[in-house]
Amino acid sequence: MEGHELDSFLGRAFEEKPVWVGLYESIRDVFFPQKLPPLKLTSTPIPVPDRMAVKANPWAIGISTSLNLAILLIVLFFVGRKIVETVNTQKLLATNIDVGMWHPEGPKGAKAAGGGGGGGDRSIVDPMKGKLPKLEKNPIVPPQVQALDNPKIPIESAINVQKDIKLPDNMALPNIGVTKSANVTLASNGQGSGGGMGSGSGGGLGSGAGNGYGPGYGGNAGGGLYQIGHGVSPPVPLATPEAEFSDEARRAKYQGVCLIQMIVDAQGNPQNPRVVRALGMGLDEKALEAVRKYKFRPALLNGRTPVPVMITVEVNFRLY
Repeated sequence: MEGHELDSFLGRAFEEKPVWVGLYESIRDVFFPQKLPPLKLTSTPIPVPDRMAVKANPWAIGISTSLNLAILLIVLFFVGRKIVETVNTQKLLATNIDVGMWHPEGPKGAKAAGGGGGGGDRSIVDPMKGKLPKLEKNPIVPPQVQALDNPKIPIESAINVQKDIKLPDNMALPNIGVTKSANVTLASNGQGSGGGMGSGSGGGLGSGAGNGYGPGYGGNAGGGLYQIGHGVSPPVPLATPEAEFSDEARRAKYQGVCLIQMIVDAQGNPQNPRVVRALGMGLDEKALEAVRKYKFRPALLNGRTPVPVMITVEVNFRLY
């Protein structure tokens, strides 16, 4: 029945062989295969056109390339212009609150005004724009953003600046603040520390250190250090070691006076000494070496507050 399933399904007649006949034919085909006539090819090849062998059109390639480049240039132009506009219109997050090239205006005196002040409460934005606080010698309340509408003991905020100095101000502004600040909306005392407003420290107004105004140190205004006078006492020397002679000056029997300018800080220590009138022969270096060992009672503001000042000292070199 094997091999005749289809004939049986279609109802065709077929001859059934015994099993041993089928086995015999299989063994015979293995060892003695029947030779068949050679296979003859009756199909004929049909020519097929090569689609890849078509000649390219240079005009089509040129037009396509030009259009693609034009589209790319247009996209780059508009995207680049948008980037430039975004960069140019980006706003700064912080602004400089210094008074710039401002110099104090006031009556002429024997000595130039000096000093400065600053403050803040470590805010992340610039201090608020506003008018100047009151000017007085010993301010109690530093300038700050008003937190209470009706305090129990109202005390007006102030900075330590002499009243005959003219400071830049805008009295039309409603609040106390830094005149040239760009912050007109957020209530902030600035990035500084120690009370007051600005980017400095010390309970003043601006970028300096002290309870005064603007760049500088120790109160008042005008930049630099406190000047002796106007309530500032001179520092008092406590220890002034004698300067040694250089070998060259001793052999030449050379002597004289060397002038040294330096800062006496609020702790009475000399800072940044420099020669303002030189002697030579190695005596200038010996004078600086001696001055660095000096010790002072610091200058006092109004007899109670130590402040840094600039002074000039004479260093004498005498052989006899």
